[in-house]
Amino acid sequence: MPRSREPDFCRGLVLLSVVAAFALSLAAKDFVKPTAQPAKTYPAHDDHTNDKVAIAADPYDTSDKSKIFSLNFHQHGFLPVFFVVTNDGDQPISIANMQVTLTTASRAKLTPATSEDMFRRLSNPHETTPIPIPIPQKKVKGGLSQKERDEIATSQFVAKAVEPHTTQSGFLFFDVEDLTAPLEGARMYVTGVDDAKGTELMYFEIPMEK
Repeated sequence: MPRSREPDFCRGLVLLSVVAAFALSLAAKDFVKPTAQPAKTYPAHDDHTNDKVAIAADPYDTSDKSKIFSLNFHQHGFLPVFFVVTNDGDQPISIANMQVTLTTASRAKLTPATSEDMFRRLSNPHETTPIPIPIPQKKVKGGLSQKERDEIATSQFVAKAVEPHTTQSGFLFFDVEDLTAPLEGARMYVTGVDDAKGTELMYFEIPMEK
């Protein structure tokens, strides 16, 4: 009588389960965007009470806060800023045409870096320090792993609208490589926020030293 293959099959399922659990444990270490609070609860914000729209900017300029990233953006001259838009009104607002400018005390005007800007800088750093990782990662386009590229893409602020009584959030990255203390006396200006009728709201001005 032939021996049953069922035990081998079961062992195979167990092995697959172990591999899947390991993969999930690695996935759990992927970047997780912070949970946004209402914009007016952040120290640095501008609240347009009549329009029922508030915008906040929370710089991730300390090593403790930057631990959420696997990439060391500060080492490569980028300042991550957690950008939060809250709409407490009863109608949606459009931010498809929104423009954000960080103006330093020396009047330098910085706009958020694009993904391509960041890929280029991070793929060709002036100097790099090897960081040990648990498993080999596939490198693409000059030194960034796919996981690192995904982290940049998924962390960025990409919303084009904010529905009533909701909040949208994500990171903006500013190139501050040649600046010393870029937040001292700096202000963030936000334009291009439109109400449901397409009328642009007054610009937002956020003192960044807060």
